[in-house]
Amino acid sequence: MNFHFLWRLLYNNSARMYDFLSFLVSWGKWKAWCRTSLAFLKERRILELANGPGHLLISLKNAGYQPVGIDLSPRMIRRAKRRLRRARIDVPLVRCRTQALPFRSGSFDEVVATFPTDYIFDPDTIREVNRVTSGQGRLVVVAGAQQKGSQPDGHFCQWLQGMMGKTGTRREQEQSPFVRQGMQTRIEHKRVGDGLVTLIVAEMHRSDAAPGDSVQPVEPETAMREPVPNR
Repeated sequence: MNFHFLWRLLYNNSARMYDFLSFLVSWGKWKAWCRTSLAFLKERRILELANGPGHLLISLKNAGYQPVGIDLSPRMIRRAKRRLRRARIDVPLVRCRTQALPFRSGSFDEVVATFPTDYIFDPDTIREVNRVTSGQGRLVVVAGAQQKGSQPDGHFCQWLQGMMGKTGTRREQEQSPFVRQGMQTRIEHKRVGDGLVTLIVAEMHRSDAAPGDSVQPVEPETAMREPVPNR
């Protein structure tokens, strides 16, 4: 079973149940599944899209990264703030949409998202990811996971290939937001226990980035546009 594009209503309306249900459906592996993304992050300045309750932000900080989290859900922002405070970890959190990130171009080296909804394939999201990442930045997406089996779900991977512009007609490939942004994409797999996690790694290649730019978010309310959920 692949766990991807989960729980839009749960995420935004019943945030307090998110940890319990994610633990339940994954047999306790949810956090480990999300942490597989760390194996593909090479630089320090990391933006997490839709940071949820903040578990990965803590893992990133403890691993020596400089993370920033964004989320549209005010409930999730509050939960993440409480969790970070209890862990005595300072990580900037901004409430905004992935399609309108309130950061300077080149503010980050890499971007990560775990089990995102369809916002991750929104051309505006991918354009913004490309804009805020510097030089040889990358996007790492934990796209799905399965409880058991050493072979990935073929149907799911085929669907991902289509979204990445690897299959289909030439016109369909050109419509992929990754292709439109000139990204090189690949699918990766990581074993977790008896199961398998499927990830997308998209490499950005831009010559006009400003690697020295610092991360300077605007005020969250200023950043808000239309309330389109991130999850």
